[in-house]
Amino acid sequence: MKEKIIILGAGIMQGPAIEIAKELGFFTVVIDADSSAVNVGIADQFEQIDLKDKEGIETYARLLQKNGGLGGIMTLGTDFSATVAWVAERLGLPGLPYEAALNASDKARMRACFKKAGLPSPDFTVIQEPAWTKGLFPPFPLVIKPADSMGSRGCRRIDSPQEFREAAEDALHFSRSGRAIVEAFMPGPEFSIDAIVHHGEITVCGIADRHIFFPPYFIEMGHTMPTNIAAEQQTALLDTFCAGIRALGLAGRESTGAAKGDIKLSPQGPMIGEIAARLSGGYMSGWTYPYSSGASPVRAAILAAMGREPQGLVPRKTWNSAERAFISIPGKVKEIRGIEEARSEPHVRDLFLRITTGSAVNFPQNNVSKCGNVISAAPCRAEAAEAAEKAARSIRIRLEPANSETTAFLAEFSSFPPSAFQLSPEIQSALDLLPETVWHKNCSSPALLPFPEFTESGQKDFAGRSIEENLHAIRDLTGFLLPELSINTHNLADNKNSILGKSFWAAFIRGGYQGAVYYLDMRI
Repeated sequence: MKEKIIILGAGIMQGPAIEIAKELGFFTVVIDADSSAVNVGIADQFEQIDLKDKEGIETYARLLQKNGGLGGIMTLGTDFSATVAWVAERLGLPGLPYEAALNASDKARMRACFKKAGLPSPDFTVIQEPAWTKGLFPPFPLVIKPADSMGSRGCRRIDSPQEFREAAEDALHFSRSGRAIVEAFMPGPEFSIDAIVHHGEITVCGIADRHIFFPPYFIEMGHTMPTNIAAEQQTALLDTFCAGIRALGLAGRESTGAAKGDIKLSPQGPMIGEIAARLSGGYMSGWTYPYSSGASPVRAAILAAMGREPQGLVPRKTWNSAERAFISIPGKVKEIRGIEEARSEPHVRDLFLRITTGSAVNFPQNNVSKCGNVISAAPCRAEAAEAAEKAARSIRIRLEPANSETTAFLAEFSSFPPSAFQLSPEIQSALDLLPETVWHKNCSSPALLPFPEFTESGQKDFAGRSIEENLHAIRDLTGFLLPELSINTHNLADNKNSILGKSFWAAFIRGGYQGAVYYLDMRI
């Protein structure tokens, strides 16, 4: 009879764990609260239990242990490493101490551990209500985040007391315990590091560069691995990460499991963002690690959870892998194009689509509200990055017309959500002088009023598309050729064709190709 392993989570991120565990000859018992989760069907056995219900999972695990054997329990890319540790500790399975897993799951406990150990970590305080107490916090800028959540939900930068209440309400909303931490902002680039812990020994899997955008939020639009920072900087990051693992109590003599760190390289040196008692999500541990080095952190984590010696961590190649996300302005999806085009790009390995026709979309405020992700692998770092970015740009999302959220987004230029293009003073002045759109019903081919101050500015949108690439997407989605009107033709009242003027270009600048297509769809 095959030895059983419990895997918490049946989502996309847990797919590699289920598949690799089966390849290793284990019987996979997958637990998730959602019986329709994408990877339920590949499990040998599925049980529907809320992953927060550690006692319920313990009871079920005891039944498995009593009737047919249970070798281990693990997760990756979820919030529930503490549940794993709870069950492992009570059933005598390989794992991490429950109290250490709590240290790595609760950001207040985590920061306290780092402070006690004298490790580089920001000053912080814990709040339980969105009230502002003068003098309570470090100087601005600050960062607020839920004490017990992941995926950057409810996490944002605060630059003034006026921003605090809204940010605090959001952070507390995403906290299961009703607590948030407020801490000093850490400047500098951010890196993700995974490691396997086995009987106190820490084996680092690698370092990835994280690409963070869209303040005041911290939206990861992708990562690239391996990192290309200097060797001495890598050593400093790893030393800090490993010290943080020990400070949390994850590297005891009997400890077996995984750790994932987000480490900042500040002007003063490495500082610990967070360390979790699990492998990373974000397509990192299951995809970009093996694509870039041939190593498999997931395989090693499964073996460790089953009481075996971790294997699969020795690099077998020196490639590069890049993951890039694609996003949308607010609205509801009418059509998605470019999927096969993206998949056919050289070096592209995977495309994960999180939306479908009819999906509600919004500009992301966290790392779980993006539209999809592309993963590439190539011998050259530049080739891997360009392949993933080009594929992501190939995805074109058309929104349903007459949507109040899209209309509201296009009506007001704001710092967040950001505009697709920068409305500089020069471009604003030229836009103000443009004649307004003249639209004739049943128009077969509207023309563009020239706007060289914008079209020749060399700008790219928030996905890296040029203005010309956006125009190509508009032509593709609408079928309009959009010829440019002769610059000498300004008598629009006598023109029998539709001419796209000021309001069209404003929608283009605000929402990119999506804003322009929405503008046209509202008039067809």
